[in-house]
Amino acid sequence: MTAHPQFEEDLALYALDALQGEERTALENHIQTCDSCRGELDQLRGDAAVLALSVSGAQPPARARQRLLAAASRESRRSSAPARTSWLKPLRIFSVAALVLLTIFLLRQNAELFQQLSLVQIEFSDQKTQLARARSVVAALTATDAMHVTLVAAKHPPQPQGKAIYSRDRGSLIFMANNMPMPPANKAYELWLIPMNGSPMPAGMFTPDARGNAVVVNPPLPPGIEAKTFAITVEPETGSPAPTSQPVMAGAGE
Repeated sequence: MTAHPQFEEDLALYALDALQGEERTALENHIQTCDSCRGELDQLRGDAAVLALSVSGAQPPARARQRLLAAASRESRRSSAPARTSWLKPLRIFSVAALVLLTIFLLRQNAELFQQLSLVQIEFSDQKTQLARARSVVAALTATDAMHVTLVAAKHPPQPQGKAIYSRDRGSLIFMANNMPMPPANKAYELWLIPMNGSPMPAGMFTPDARGNAVVVNPPLPPGIEAKTFAITVEPETGSPAPTSQPVMAGAGE
């Protein structure tokens, strides 16, 4: 860990998109001027993406699991000494990180283990927002109507890879990518949902981290849209209402 110790737990929560309110604002202001914290955030995001992609692929590197668990255990060890936040924060980071790892494990096992996870209840009122978001991710990943789409590049192995998990009934989408090259300056990748009928629908912008990993979670999509294909184009970093370039990746439902 090269990041500032006072931001360790906030970085882990931010990587899981579970940091809210003034703490999120304070961290975003800090990482704009702190290279070490920004680098740590990239690594945590990359580890989360590697773990997520591993649910349908090979066993993920052990260090990816260890980094997320270490982020939680560091806060548990520090909770006995005076700190800038309350004693509830170490519990928060452990709860959210553990829930993500349990999700990956459950997808590798069977439906009975998922029922056990649903029995886990957290009673602290200030955890409701984070846990509700985590549960929505679990529901999207395990929905019976979830469409699993793998997007691959056409040439030049090793191939960039993207995986989209889409629930038509919920209008929820989780997209994970790795080995993605950095887009040109002032450009970003835009994900598109191409329906059975009609024009492509914007489904989120993303820029990969230094290791080529990226995640898009639940972009604003209306429920009930039957997806024919998902595709990725390179667009202005502010996004486009319609594709302006040829797809660099595309894939249909498996």
